[in-house]
Amino acid sequence: MIQHLILPLIFVLAGLLGGIISEKIIFQRLKKFVANRRIPGSAVIFRSLNRMPFFWCLLAGFYGATVSYRPEPDVAELLKKFITGAFLYTVTIVFARLTAGFVNVFFRRADGFSASLLSNVAKTAVLVLGTLILLQTLGVQITPILTTLGIGGIAVGLALQDTLANLFSGFYLIISKQVRTGDYIKLDNGDHEGYVTDITWRNTTIKELSNNVIIVPNSKLSSAIFTNYHLPVKEITLTMIVGVSYDSDLEQVERVTVEIAQEVMEEIAPELIANEPYIRFSEFADSSINFTLYMRVNEFFDQRLARHLFIKKLHKRYQKEGITIPFPIRDVYVQGNGSQKNTEFRTQNSEYPHK
Repeated sequence: MIQHLILPLIFVLAGLLGGIISEKIIFQRLKKFVANRRIPGSAVIFRSLNRMPFFWCLLAGFYGATVSYRPEPDVAELLKKFITGAFLYTVTIVFARLTAGFVNVFFRRADGFSASLLSNVAKTAVLVLGTLILLQTLGVQITPILTTLGIGGIAVGLALQDTLANLFSGFYLIISKQVRTGDYIKLDNGDHEGYVTDITWRNTTIKELSNNVIIVPNSKLSSAIFTNYHLPVKEITLTMIVGVSYDSDLEQVERVTVEIAQEVMEEIAPELIANEPYIRFSEFADSSINFTLYMRVNEFFDQRLARHLFIKKLHKRYQKEGITIPFPIRDVYVQGNGSQKNTEFRTQNSEYPHK
């Protein structure tokens, strides 16, 4: 009896040893070799094959042990089906990983496409299809299973209406390209805004400038009113309202302001310098002549830095040129004790910094 077990044990140990050698030595060296050659898609392939050489060698050892031991025909047939089923299931897992990995690679090359939802759907589809093929190979009739899944799918669909709504809303957002990963959006309530980092099967992840993460269900986002600051293009026009005193030379004001705006653009958006900044005088206010500056920046986030630099440089240049940004002035007449008294109050308007 023991002699009959020696050869099967040798096959099992050989499979175990072969699995360890193939996983720890051959697989790792081949992985490094391919990584040095930078072969396209190699990272996806090796991630998909992770741990699989070990299982395949071990299954080969068990298959050799089964053949060499020669058990009863029914037991041998059952063991062979089990080993074949395990092998086909690992192959299905490899194909599912490959599909998800290449979907990720392909759609990440497309600007703004979220690959998480599509890769997960593709991976699930391959797993389901592979499982059905596996069952058919093992002699299991899949027609009753498909019928049961169809009937059960209706009940599950009714029970998971919100989940399915989020799933199809996620597809809608991706296909319509109204929201893409990397876009800066602002929700209609005005409380939340940030960069879209991912669109999954259930929700959309938005990262605020403060590094907080906002989770919005896909169905809510698809039906919400929001502003996408990266559509149709990322570049936007920064507008700033400035006021100068009535004594100012408006030609000089326009020339100096545009020069400062050009300096700012050369620092933060040199590729947009062809779009020259300009100003438009808008009104005679109570204590100043107001105008609006129009300047192009690369994206929404650059507005903060552009405003910061523009205000610093403009304030310094206005001081040098003798251009005044005035306080609002109001004359108040107080009458009392038969005499009229003229008192002038100067109040600082928060909209205009004083010189």
